[in-house]
Amino acid sequence: MHIEALRHRLRALGSRPVHEERVLRQWSRAESQAQGKRRPDDFLPLALRQALPALEAELRALAVLRADHAGADGSRRLLVGLADGRSVEAVLLPRGGLCVSSQVGCAVGCVFCTTGLGGLERQLGSAEIVAQVALARSLRAVSKVVFMGMGEPAHNLDAVLEAIDLLGTGGGIGHKQLVFSTVGDRRAFERLPQGRVKPALALSLHSTDPELRARLLPRAPAIAPDELVALGDAYARATGYPMQVQWTLLDGINDGEEEVEGLVRLLTGRHAVLNLIPYNAVEGLALARPDAGRSSALARELHRRGILTKLRQSAGQDVQAGCGQLRARHEMADKRVVRIAEQRSPA
Repeated sequence: MHIEALRHRLRALGSRPVHEERVLRQWSRAESQAQGKRRPDDFLPLALRQALPALEAELRALAVLRADHAGADGSRRLLVGLADGRSVEAVLLPRGGLCVSSQVGCAVGCVFCTTGLGGLERQLGSAEIVAQVALARSLRAVSKVVFMGMGEPAHNLDAVLEAIDLLGTGGGIGHKQLVFSTVGDRRAFERLPQGRVKPALALSLHSTDPELRARLLPRAPAIAPDELVALGDAYARATGYPMQVQWTLLDGINDGEEEVEGLVRLLTGRHAVLNLIPYNAVEGLALARPDAGRSSALARELHRRGILTKLRQSAGQDVQAGCGQLRARHEMADKRVVRIAEQRSPA
């Protein structure tokens, strides 16, 4: 379901723009339609009031909680069931953050990501994206939403931008607290400045070497790292929000001195923050995170050379909360249950 289709349904029930915005605002904030300064009986058209209970139930069914795994750091990895039986992941982060998914699966195929291993199953509708926020807000307060979950937001651009527009208006999320993460797509850089809500930008870089980056992100658009950084920097300066450069640290792969030199070359003078994120290990992949000392040394060296650098830790590492891991574990468990049931059934 898309938000625009929901708006059309509301209009068919006699809604004017003010009624429309109220319904969408209450939903995106996980508030009952009965809440607010105006009572629905005195404010909403009769046909809409009569349809509200069924509509609210339908909106709740867009994203339902299938599993909730709490981490020691205050994060909560949520497995979110969709109305068609598929599932995606959302992560409640410490200090009011929420990471949401934009696709079921992902087509980019990043070699360090569980989500990318299974490919793309389908796009999420904009209402399904906002429904993840509403579900999370029913559990605890959310003041920041990052589009860094399953999927590449630029590959589902219309839906993601429609969700961002609602969250940054009726949803009450500050524009710079909405973070659009991308591996880099020229369409995104064209569209982001055009919206009335202009989110902050996170660029998944991971290497300054074009050939290595192409191996790490095999189906990302073929844009050279220096051009990507330039495009991101231009958007960051236009909005006033620094670009977040995301860098998953992989032991022996992108943690060497040549990458330090590349980062200094690309980021010096840019309106950017570099986030070094030690790899969150995925079972079955021959990749490892650098030891803590190595990661800290890299961050210090980059900072010493003038690059604003933050050494991050992936949320929920103690519950194997890397992107796609929770969904993969549950799918494997479901398949085991099916196999056991088949083995036990009479011939």
